[in-house]
Amino acid sequence: MLQSVAKALPSDQKQGLLLLYQMILIRRFEEKAAEQYSKAKIRGFLHLYIGEEAVAVGVIQALNDDDNVLATYREHGHALARGIDADSIMAEMYGKLEGCSRGRGGSMHLFDVSKNFFGGNAIVCSHLPVAVGMALASKKQKKSNISCCFFGEGAAAEGEFHEAMNLAALWKVPVLFVCENNLYAMGTALKYSHSMTEIEKKGAAYGIESVAVDGMDLTAVIDAANKAVQKVRSETKPFLLVCNTYRFRAHSMFDAELYREKTEVDEWKKRDPIPQYQQFLLEQQWITEAEIELMKQKIEHKIQMAVDFAEAGTWEPLDQLTKFVYSEK
Repeated sequence: MLQSVAKALPSDQKQGLLLLYQMILIRRFEEKAAEQYSKAKIRGFLHLYIGEEAVAVGVIQALNDDDNVLATYREHGHALARGIDADSIMAEMYGKLEGCSRGRGGSMHLFDVSKNFFGGNAIVCSHLPVAVGMALASKKQKKSNISCCFFGEGAAAEGEFHEAMNLAALWKVPVLFVCENNLYAMGTALKYSHSMTEIEKKGAAYGIESVAVDGMDLTAVIDAANKAVQKVRSETKPFLLVCNTYRFRAHSMFDAELYREKTEVDEWKKRDPIPQYQQFLLEQQWITEAEIELMKQKIEHKIQMAVDFAEAGTWEPLDQLTKFVYSEK
């Protein structure tokens, strides 16, 4: 177990600009989703990823197309970083048939087999055992792919976390556990729910190599993720990567956010991963201020197209409502 402080350049300028594009796309998609939710266009629950973009983008860039990705209900950013189209995601959140889950899953259940993206899982920690099972299946089938499982620090207090870690280590399966530690499991501060607040130390109990990294720094996440994925893939055994991050918005749109001070949020916003990374690219002379503005304009257009696509989408016909249901009784 160690604290990762290294940083890494993207492989080239093209990738470097793509990563910035992905982070800004996630940020604007989430902001637009909040707007549409306020207009009652999106219903149910909505958990925004604003502030945590560097984690999904930094980790997913290290994965191959055939690797499995599993996420929590705060998964819009992971889905976008994985390459699921914004149109499909917005339509899903609208409940339209053109959505990636036919409008049946909504915000918390994004799913796309073509991208090996297996949720959107609404039950805290439920997908960790699934990730272990998928990694075990890959190992038995002698495949070279790995399974990458994102979860919050709240899940690390659940029994399934310990069961999954134990079995992953016992069976030596290729799974990357990525803990997105944003300090508040819903409204409960980390120090009130964990006797050991350094989540990375939990891996040592199972003999799993673990690293903690600044999840607000994209280049640091890239470095840690590249090394972790290489280890999982080459050594065929689990790895725990803890990304210490922070969500700038409330837990969900229903959250009154009474458990933390506004001054705390403001302090964390000074470490916003997007401006940090923009400055990095400017210093590398890989982009100019004018090009950043042009990129933002393109993203704005894409987001509006996604909203228009969702608005024009179709509702599932009533005679198909029992389709995919195991039993009508």
